[in-house]
Amino acid sequence: MLLTGATGGLGHAIARALGERGGNLILSGRRTHVLEPLAEELHARALAVDLSEPAEIDRLLQEAGEVDILVANAALPASGRLESFSIEEIDRALNVNLRAPILLAHALVPAMVNRGNGHLVFMSSLSGKAATPGAALYNASKYGLRGFASALRADLRASGVGVSAIFPGFIRDAGMFADAGVKLPPGIGTRSPQDVAAAVLAAIERNRGEVDVAPLPVRASTIFANLAPELAGSVARRLGSEDITRKIEVGQRDKR
Repeated sequence: MLLTGATGGLGHAIARALGERGGNLILSGRRTHVLEPLAEELHARALAVDLSEPAEIDRLLQEAGEVDILVANAALPASGRLESFSIEEIDRALNVNLRAPILLAHALVPAMVNRGNGHLVFMSSLSGKAATPGAALYNASKYGLRGFASALRADLRASGVGVSAIFPGFIRDAGMFADAGVKLPPGIGTRSPQDVAAAVLAAIERNRGEVDVAPLPVRASTIFANLAPELAGSVARRLGSEDITRKIEVGQRDKR
């Protein structure tokens, strides 16, 4: 089992959930001072890589060897209006959030198909189902990941290889939203990192195509945003969505 983005709060929760299932767990991330203690705790292998660099993806695949389950969890926040990004920052966000999961799948799928089993899990977001202001680049990467996972699942339907996408909403205590330290308006619920980890396990064990990790009102608002995007956007603005996204941008700017 290979988990990318293991050094973040969500990665920690997913790593521990996978570790409880046993097997040979490989954890990847950039921050070795976080990655190595986690790997030691879980008796896993640690591979320090930067997925924004194509050569690093090749190294990860070579050192990981045969992989039966991939959980592509690594991502950059990419928060902020498009014009606030440099070209280098755009490339980095798309490389980590979209290109790396696609390249990992491209490399791992043939062997999984030959074996007739395996599973690929892609960490998208409810931002991959409904657009939000001040997050065009992040929305693009998460919408793209949803489309990729859905089409790949259809392609592999009869192969014995499962494909799933996970769609967290606002997650407390860990992850991009929590890291930015933004306070939500009353009535907007959150879920925990452990809820995301449980969704990953459910996706693998039950071969679920898509799993949302959010309270019912948040999931309902996502559906509404797809049915009536202009009206949903107007309601969201009245609830302070633009102020929230500006605060998230400030809180996440150093992580581009």
